[in-house]
Amino acid sequence: MTGHTTARQRLTAELLDALRTDGGVRVVTGEPGCGRSTFLDHAARLFRAGPVRHVRADRAHELDHALRTATASGPLLLCVDDADLWDAPSRAALARAAARIRETGVRTTLLLTVAGHRPPPPELSDLPVLRLGPLTPAEAAPLIRERADSEVAPAVREELITEAEGNPALLLALVRRLSPARLSGRRALPRPLVDGEVLADVAGDRLPDDPGGLLLTTAAAARATGEEDADADLVLRACRAATDAPLPDLLTRSEGRLRFRSALMARAVHALAAPEHRRAAHLALAEAAREPEDILPLLHRSWAVPDPALAASLASAATDPASTTPPALRRTALVRAAELTPDGAERARRHLAAAEQTLLAGGVADALRLLDQARGPSAPPPVRGGAELLRGAVLLADGPVEDARESFLLAADLLPPHAAARATLGAADAAWSAGDPASCLSALAPTRTPPTLPLAQACVRVPQEPAAPDEHRGGVAQVGATAPRPEGVAPVGDVSRDHRDGMRAVLLARFDLAAAPLRRVVENGLQGTDPDRLLRSAAAALMLGDVTSARRAGGRALAAARTHSSAALEPRALEYLAYAELRAGRHQLARTHAEEGLRTAERTGQRNTAAHHHAVLALAASIEGEADLVTEHAEAALRTARRHGLAQAETLAHWAAARADLGAGRPREAAQRLGPLVRPGPRRGHFAVWMLAVPCFVEAAASAGRPQLAAGVVEDFTLWAACGADPQAPSQLLRCRALLAAPDTADELYLRALDRHDDTAGDFERARTELLYGKWLRRRRRLREARTRLEEARLGFERCGAPLWAQQAAAELRAGGAAPTTVPAASSGAGDLARLTPQQLRIARYVAEGATNREVALSLSVSTRTVDYHLRNVFATLGLRSRVELVRLVEQEEKTGARL
Repeated sequence: MTGHTTARQRLTAELLDALRTDGGVRVVTGEPGCGRSTFLDHAARLFRAGPVRHVRADRAHELDHALRTATASGPLLLCVDDADLWDAPSRAALARAAARIRETGVRTTLLLTVAGHRPPPPELSDLPVLRLGPLTPAEAAPLIRERADSEVAPAVREELITEAEGNPALLLALVRRLSPARLSGRRALPRPLVDGEVLADVAGDRLPDDPGGLLLTTAAAARATGEEDADADLVLRACRAATDAPLPDLLTRSEGRLRFRSALMARAVHALAAPEHRRAAHLALAEAAREPEDILPLLHRSWAVPDPALAASLASAATDPASTTPPALRRTALVRAAELTPDGAERARRHLAAAEQTLLAGGVADALRLLDQARGPSAPPPVRGGAELLRGAVLLADGPVEDARESFLLAADLLPPHAAARATLGAADAAWSAGDPASCLSALAPTRTPPTLPLAQACVRVPQEPAAPDEHRGGVAQVGATAPRPEGVAPVGDVSRDHRDGMRAVLLARFDLAAAPLRRVVENGLQGTDPDRLLRSAAAALMLGDVTSARRAGGRALAAARTHSSAALEPRALEYLAYAELRAGRHQLARTHAEEGLRTAERTGQRNTAAHHHAVLALAASIEGEADLVTEHAEAALRTARRHGLAQAETLAHWAAARADLGAGRPREAAQRLGPLVRPGPRRGHFAVWMLAVPCFVEAAASAGRPQLAAGVVEDFTLWAACGADPQAPSQLLRCRALLAAPDTADELYLRALDRHDDTAGDFERARTELLYGKWLRRRRRLREARTRLEEARLGFERCGAPLWAQQAAAELRAGGAAPTTVPAASSGAGDLARLTPQQLRIARYVAEGATNREVALSLSVSTRTVDYHLRNVFATLGLRSRVELVRLVEQEEKTGARL
């Protein structure tokens, strides 16, 4: 069974469940090829409550009899496919049957399908609608595997998924089109991959006549901008149509924009038009523009009249620093300029500039194809170097990081000095991600020779690449409205030099030399709005342990990336924010940023960045006690980390799994998992991360009765705490020493640790210290003091949403003879939702708002299976039987002010 089938069946099952308490009628719609008929077949197979009847237009008169039968004998499912093709009297009968079902509550479910690329029939327009959305990549991949007759290369599979835009029929048409050699990657794919022949196979018979050219002109205008809609005034001027002219059924107008009801139909209209008609439409749009020298009119003119003389004008408009043109449109203009350019060297420069803008727009695979065209033999060395520079950036965000390092080093050999410095910073970034401090320092050294590492493995920073933000971490060289240089690179200023010097000093444990240059990087970035400089500022702040500045710089970088439409930078900015929040002890905020960052990273093809977000989510879930989420996100991070050599993300994922063991009361398992990560040896974790896990290991080893294993790593942790790069480290160090100390000194160490916690934010770490101190006091029969500490720990864990840890504190209280205040085990009044875990609360809230399980999974960046699991537990915990009861409970508790 394919992922597509599984997803549709899951969605169908959810719908049938909801319809039992929600009026019993739904109109299923979607664009051609979305699988409406298949959806109806799934519903028929899954309906177990009673008989299923498929009703045709010529049997519409049987509807009344079917409803009477259902009332007498039991539930019934009525299925009507392509109801929009019925004649008007039959549709009227169908509408009457739907009204009766909704008004009288007869035990009948009615599912109708109608085409989504034109307006619904008036008789059915008031019925509730379910629109089938596009397939997700996870749903499309198994569909390709099932339907392909041969092996499909990963790169080919990803391009098929991208080009199909989630349309199942188009995806299958593409698979049928390609030979085994092309599917396996042994032969190049045809260009364009989706052409008129493929689109005619899926949607050609649904295209209406277009006598006024309005459909084609709208499609041409949208194609130029890459958006889903077009300026209505421009299109109507180009067609010489009245502003109040009636629109074809395929189009809709809103707020001055024209839009196709179906993106597939827009592509088909443009691709299947005669070439002379397409050229005429583009020429009309160019002539109708108010500013003929703007980038869009030039682009339309180049498609209408392929004149090489237009290439320079297009390239100039696309690289104008004063322009606010988004990266996707700049990319289109530069590609077209390259196509019109006869000179090989200049064509390579324009392909390189187009690749840079493609990365800014979030198109990784497309950028790599453009870079291949910029590396030809006719390209001069600076252009080839620029191509390697960008290729390294792409691989750093979405590929093996060791390959990224080699691309950066090759770029450094080909580029002039100012750009070569940026390439060496990129090589250092890649070495950092791979967990190779010697290579990192080698890249930063003037001669790039391997230096010694006296304290590099102990003196490290936050879980993030040190030089990260320069221009490489997210795969871009410039951002926003800044125009690319002809070589695709930009000069390196003092900020980059300061960042390099500061990072090198940190790796060499020369913190006396690191502070000044890193502080200049922080301050310089915060004075402007350049996303790259802001991200450099965030990285430097994290190296300094200035979490407040890191959060501020990350937030500003995110806002700037969105302002400049730099899609590739958003997941990077969210990654910095997530890590900074974790370091500040705000794990729930970290989770919020990481969930959003994961969605944007997956959307822009940045799997390495996505792995870091998965690791953050696993760490956050390990605090909240969501074992299944820890496993899911840790495994997702590890899959990419192992394939791409991401030692940093791998270490974080293992740490999350171990902390989940510790929170669940399994210290021996936690110690076994963490031991190889933190103790010297070939399996030791990433040099910038392993000491962050030391406090967990010390606690696990001490709780498992093996404190001798932790003595050596505590001394290493002392060096880390002295670096000043981790606000929590001093209090954690005192806690670790208390765990290993003799009874006559442990008491004072615990109290000193609690005093140091007062200097930092975050309830979780303080609550852990209170819990361990309370356990220590109870075992020494100092029960009154123990109860005070344990109650503080329980309350602290509850405040930060760590229920399993709160249960540990409650168990210790009970063992000491206390009866802590708890939420009643069963209650039908206000406050029931307080019994749910944080993740269960989130899911309950989404479901109460009407979201399907699939929509909840997309919102929370988890699998639908995980949502199913949690929702079953929600129903069991609250004693509910349906989603409607959950909605009522949520509404009731909102009215009474209960916590959601």
